[in-house]
Amino acid sequence: MDDAKRDVLYKHCATTVRSLLAALTQLEREAVLLQPAALAEREWFELLRQKLIPQLGEQAFLVVAVVGGTNIGKSVIFNHLAGSRASATSPLASGTKHATCLVPEGFNAQHDLQSVFPDFELHEWSDASLALEESETHRLFWRVAKQLPPSLLVLDTPDIDSDARVNWVRADAVRRAADVLIAVLTQQKYNDAAVKEFFRKAGAEDKAVLVVFNQCLLPEDEPYWPIWLDTFCRETQIQPDAIYLTPNDRRAAEDLRLPFFERQIAKGDAKQTQPAPDNTSRDLAADLAKLRFPEIRMRTLLGSLHELTHPQRGIPAYLRELRMASEDLSRIATRLTTESVVQVRTWPSPGNSLLVSEIRQWWHAHQEGWARTINSAYSTVGSGLLWPIRAARRALQGEPLPPMEDYRRREWLAVLGVVEEIFDKLQWMADSGNDVIRPRIEAVLQGEARSRLLTLLRQKHDALDFEAELKSVIEQEMQNLRETKPDLFGMYRQLNNVSAAVRPMTSVILFSIGFGPAGEIVAPFLGHAAASAAIHVFADVAGGATAALAGEAAVSSAASSGTSMLQAWFHRLHSAFTARRASWLTQLIHSELLGTLPEDLNAATSLAKSAAFIEVQKCVLKIEGLL
Repeated sequence: MDDAKRDVLYKHCATTVRSLLAALTQLEREAVLLQPAALAEREWFELLRQKLIPQLGEQAFLVVAVVGGTNIGKSVIFNHLAGSRASATSPLASGTKHATCLVPEGFNAQHDLQSVFPDFELHEWSDASLALEESETHRLFWRVAKQLPPSLLVLDTPDIDSDARVNWVRADAVRRAADVLIAVLTQQKYNDAAVKEFFRKAGAEDKAVLVVFNQCLLPEDEPYWPIWLDTFCRETQIQPDAIYLTPNDRRAAEDLRLPFFERQIAKGDAKQTQPAPDNTSRDLAADLAKLRFPEIRMRTLLGSLHELTHPQRGIPAYLRELRMASEDLSRIATRLTTESVVQVRTWPSPGNSLLVSEIRQWWHAHQEGWARTINSAYSTVGSGLLWPIRAARRALQGEPLPPMEDYRRREWLAVLGVVEEIFDKLQWMADSGNDVIRPRIEAVLQGEARSRLLTLLRQKHDALDFEAELKSVIEQEMQNLRETKPDLFGMYRQLNNVSAAVRPMTSVILFSIGFGPAGEIVAPFLGHAAASAAIHVFADVAGGATAALAGEAAVSSAASSGTSMLQAWFHRLHSAFTARRASWLTQLIHSELLGTLPEDLNAATSLAKSAAFIEVQKCVLKIEGLL
């Protein structure tokens, strides 16, 4: 591939992976209720974050890392590349704790070293022994090496088989960022389980690997290293780009004069070597400088992209995992919400006298001239005529509770019933739900949640202006009647406005509906229909909606004319007020008890349809197309 095509590919890939990272981050937030393993625990995501995001689109450079197991001379090899004791060596195990990086002169002027190693805290090198210090912070010590080619970074790394897990984390971060790995092996470490696991990942990412068998007894080990190499390659799927042997010579190692003998593997059989090994020492640093930088860089970047799109190890598997978890949660959530609906069948309805009084006030406020005077006079006369009836009732039954106070008392009893049933249902859901739902519901139920909610509801209920609530409903419904049913509204207005002679007709109509002349004598609660409307409180709250009334309250909605239409409309007044009050309760339960649980549940059960999920799919398809 020529440079122009390579640059175009890099540019498209860089744009796509940035979009991919943003979409994945959003998707992880939306999937929190499903409790998937964190993105940071997934190898492909760390490749995206530590390799592709920092290096795609950058001018070509290679990251070469010296890697291997415990106490096999990695730092010795690194120092030979540096031409000085840039990394401290120790005859004790697990010497290097932090990465050390050689940077070519002028590199920092063209690149951001921190972006190349995003998980490390960078420190300019001052003392080789600093890399041996214990620390929980991931440190990387860097120094300029003038002898390096201008686009080559070389690193010494912590042991990949150390007892300290933090060393694995640091070595893995370097591996992901690297293009070339110098695999330092010995007779004791070539078949170590941790070493092989590290290099299996490197092989999957198509890293270039130079194998250095260190501490060899030569010529005695000459027949054995091909066997060691064959085992290593079969176990890791690594195909080395070069192979070197170094003798077991501590003094030469300390004096930076170890020889590197290059070896070749005969095609088709890793156990067969060329008949005459060349024992001319190679300059490993010079060999690195001759590497084909653009080709190796593209190879490793493409290797990382292939890991992202791998059906079993990459993003497609992650998306399948989320989709299956979402579908499973959806089935459970549907069953729970269906079986745990709280139906409030005794939510109270306001007395007819309250509605009639408020309607009359609305008409009075909207009448003008003689019509207002006549109707005001009629109301006064009506009140006078009804005075004996009211007095008689008080004598027999005592002073009645004001209608609105009576409604407030009855509504509070309904509120207590709803809260009690909701907590019973939530506890049932916690007991019968799966491991995803259970912790969230238990968090809602913890502590004194019930008493806190009841205290809050009582305070807010006592502070409510019910007269203003009713007035608002009447105002809205009368305006709606005027706009949607002008004929009915006009008829109603005529009954109230034409003349005093017609005024008694209004009483006849109201009596037929159930009011009596003043809306107090006959059927004081408009029958049982509106009062028994079922309110699906919990189901609606769990779905993020407000309460809705069952169809019972809208009886006679098919009536088409005359008093039947007035009757149906009056039923709707009851329904509208009851729905408003139930909505007040469900909104408080939503905000004060359930919190974000309904929204989180809804988002989790429809995750595969979310914008973030779809964007991740699109980015994967783009990458596959580019590959």
